[in-house]
Amino acid sequence: MNTSSCESGQCGCSEAPAVTPAAAPAVARINGVALHAAGETLPADLLRQRACTELLRQQAQQEGLLAQDDAPGLDGATSEAATQAIEALLDRALQVPEPGEDACRRYHDAHPAFGGQGERAHLRHVLFAVTPGVDVGLLRQRAEALLLELRCADEGGPAFAEAARQWSNCPSGVDNGGDLGWLTPEDCAPEFAREVFGSQEVGVLARLVHSRFGLHVVQVCARKAGEPTAFDDVRASIALVLRQQAWVNAMRQYLQLLAGAAEVEGVDLDAADSPLVQ
Repeated sequence: MNTSSCESGQCGCSEAPAVTPAAAPAVARINGVALHAAGETLPADLLRQRACTELLRQQAQQEGLLAQDDAPGLDGATSEAATQAIEALLDRALQVPEPGEDACRRYHDAHPAFGGQGERAHLRHVLFAVTPGVDVGLLRQRAEALLLELRCADEGGPAFAEAARQWSNCPSGVDNGGDLGWLTPEDCAPEFAREVFGSQEVGVLARLVHSRFGLHVVQVCARKAGEPTAFDDVRASIALVLRQQAWVNAMRQYLQLLAGAAEVEGVDLDAADSPLVQ
């Protein structure tokens, strides 16, 4: 008897070999709390983003800033109470000293054109567009979570461009990794320009920028000025830049401590290697 069709499993008889279904991916957890639904597979950067937020949410509970019955959604959304508690936690945990006069002068010496007139800025952004029917609350939570992740990432690395390609509703996301090039205030919507220009902040801004188009996570890659200014005129702005740099370093160290003490399952959040804490 010709058994080749049975051996190949193509004849439909009971002797056909059984096919073992592929195992569903394991659920990633932080201290036993699931980061996504069973069977769901998330991109590595989104999974790390959720893990980072969950570490902070649980620490807020541990320090009595958030009710014990608060729980994250399997879609990554956090409650309004959790968002406020995380902000309070970071205010408490990240004690960033004000930069001293010597540090500010050293920065000014290294950046003599800082704060000059005729400012231009090299910008990148991730746009979360507000469109009819969109849940603005959930949109804001997603944007705030990404903002936190990118403020902790290596600003010289690819994290921002990758996030723009994945999340941005602006054509610049796919085409240029969110890069808008060198702009002046006149190149932008007035409400966007008011929040980005007129300050000397560089790096990923510490707040979402609002415009008629939606919510923006903005990175100021560099600024150019037409004329240098005296140190006394830019002392306060330099202090803001240095304090932001110190905040990022403090946040990375804090997340490293939380990650090292947590029971982590199914997510690559190694304290030495994760872009969240480098």
